[in-house]
Amino acid sequence: MFSVEEEQNGKRVDQFITEQLPSFSRTKIGKLVKEGALLINNKPINENAKKIVTGDQIQLEIPEPIVTDTVAQDIKLNIIFEDKDLLVVNKPIGMVVHPGAGNMDGTLVNALLHHCKGNLSGINGELRPGIVHRIDKDTSGLLVVAKNDVAHNELAKQFEDHSITRSYLAFVWGMIKPTSGRIETLIGRSRYNRQKMSADVGQGKNAITNYKTLEIYKGKNIPDISLIECVLETGRTHQIRVHLSHKGNPIIGDPTYGKKIKKIRDIDPDFEQLLNNITFQALHAKSLGFIHPTSGKELFFTTDLPKDLLNFQKMLKKLGN
Repeated sequence: MFSVEEEQNGKRVDQFITEQLPSFSRTKIGKLVKEGALLINNKPINENAKKIVTGDQIQLEIPEPIVTDTVAQDIKLNIIFEDKDLLVVNKPIGMVVHPGAGNMDGTLVNALLHHCKGNLSGINGELRPGIVHRIDKDTSGLLVVAKNDVAHNELAKQFEDHSITRSYLAFVWGMIKPTSGRIETLIGRSRYNRQKMSADVGQGKNAITNYKTLEIYKGKNIPDISLIECVLETGRTHQIRVHLSHKGNPIIGDPTYGKKIKKIRDIDPDFEQLLNNITFQALHAKSLGFIHPTSGKELFFTTDLPKDLLNFQKMLKKLGN
């Protein structure tokens, strides 16, 4: 239980609790408040923005982390960086980040539990999962994983503040216009398909993607394709996939936000075969930059396209003008 001092008078209760419990992010605290874990002067309060006054008695009931039954598995990881606080992983195409329905093993968490011998953060409600952020199953590239709660909280704050640097590479249909720019929309659940996110919504979360065209591939026997670099200012669910589809240039291979492309007469057979092998969205988390949670040093990591996408790029260069 915490008492509100005179200099804290008028603060939001979630801000006050964050200051008292620095190992918890405001997002985590906000979730607990909405779940009924907050008492002010012994009265349940579920309003994060509730203003507190001098003398208030604040109590937050923090549940014990759930002991996960996720099995540690000896799965090879491509680790770019590791120290006592965190590690940065280059996730392959097809690997699910966290166990869930239909994917209870073979995930990044299963591999991390084995690699880290249980030394992962538990701040997101389970013991030892360590996941600060996620990328889709079929998106390859960089992820940062926390080994302890202090690192997890500090990294989570950077994600909340949008101070994390993240860039992605995407192969898209057509030529995006203008060739570089900024996409800013709301993103929310689609009105027509609740399994999808959409930028055509009246209500949702603000989402900002900055993009620029790196290469354009045009050839007689291939469709127009562009390589786009996207830099995120926000991190909404499926943000890049939704934004590029909204622009009319969906990511190649995207099963959810893609579109059928008209058949091209006399299409190069090698290219067609290669295209048929892209059964996943051609999206790669290329770079990741953040402030180290304990040393305060700026860290920046980058990684190349995975083999499948490199081969795809080589074929595009060979056939394009």
